[in-house]
Amino acid sequence: MEYRIVGSEKAHEIARLTVCLTSEISERTGTSHFNLDVTVTEKLCKKLIQEGHYIVLAAFDNQKIVGFAGVCESYSLYAEGAFGIIQELYVQPEYRSKTFGKQLVAGIIDFAETKRWKRLELCTPPLPEFSGTVSFYIANGFEITGGHKMKYAIS
Repeated sequence: MEYRIVGSEKAHEIARLTVCLTSEISERTGTSHFNLDVTVTEKLCKKLIQEGHYIVLAAFDNQKIVGFAGVCESYSLYAEGAFGIIQELYVQPEYRSKTFGKQLVAGIIDFAETKRWKRLELCTPPLPEFSGTVSFYIANGFEITGGHKMKYAIS
């Protein structure tokens, strides 16, 4: 297993996994929350990474990306300035029981500390279909802060 920040050259692989993520959410909830196309998503991913608006930490098994976390910076008064938002986090199903997700979260926390963010926030997919996702984040130090929004306090 290897984890590293990747650049826009990996946009196609990240777009493909993003479509897998959104398809899984739609299938499990029986709704169409998303309508992503790999080609369009790849172009947007490339653009956001190149402009510095989107940071991607990828999980590799050998040379293959099997998961990723996409993060952006935001600002608020309640968070006392800059903070990170985990916009997407996805690990291919066959890798989920092998700590890839846990290590992605740890890598994002390490990155957040280098940015001096005071916290990380995220929104989980719909409940009850993704109650396991909520349990995963709680087990990794996040707190429920209202609705489906969660945070991890950076010390």
